[in-house]
Amino acid sequence: MTAVPAPRLLLVEDDLSLAELLQYRFEAEGYDVAVTGDGDEALLLAEEQTPDLVILDWMVEGTSGIEICRRLRRDKETAHVPIVMLTARGGEDDRIRGLDTGADDYITKPFSPRELIARVGAVLRRVRPALAGEMLEVGDIRLDATSHKATRRGQSLHLGPTEFRLLRFFMEHPGRVFSRNQLLDAVWGNGSDIELRTVDVHIRRLRKGLTVEGSKDPVRTVRSAGYAFEAA
Repeated sequence: MTAVPAPRLLLVEDDLSLAELLQYRFEAEGYDVAVTGDGDEALLLAEEQTPDLVILDWMVEGTSGIEICRRLRRDKETAHVPIVMLTARGGEDDRIRGLDTGADDYITKPFSPRELIARVGAVLRRVRPALAGEMLEVGDIRLDATSHKATRRGQSLHLGPTEFRLLRFFMEHPGRVFSRNQLLDAVWGNGSDIELRTVDVHIRRLRKGLTVEGSKDPVRTVRSAGYAFEAA
């Protein structure tokens, strides 16, 4: 059985002691945590490896948290990444501004680390259920990452291990277009020496495995770009 990967969390916090505490607490909960106190570096880290969730302090060095939030929402690669804003600015106008800019949740300091962990978990369960080991559903396709089973219209799907990983990755990012190189990194791992055409082979196998009577092909080929998953 393929294990569900640890959620990648980008923590942007310039209070060193608080950042160390939160990194320790989240890693103890099974998260893969990257930490920076600099807004410009945060944007670079998000570009290098798209996080599953961002915890973002409003007041950091360099680019402000509110501007980071705005830029992440404008970038198609990070537009759907959930953002939890963490700040001492607790006024109603500030909260509204943060949420209007694109934050999914807004937590004011001082706060309980346990509450933050719970709020982050709740956001992930809502927007990326597979990361929480729960049932993932897109259109008429359901995938249970824990039991390693997938169904479509109630019929069991017979997929190989690679096709299952491809399906899970697509279902975690519905509608997004991924190049063959991005799929190689995400499904086979960074540094893989597998040829790009191998991706096409497994895409064909996945399409075949997803075919049930009366169903449409959920994998869309985007010319000169790659593939996207758009189940009806």
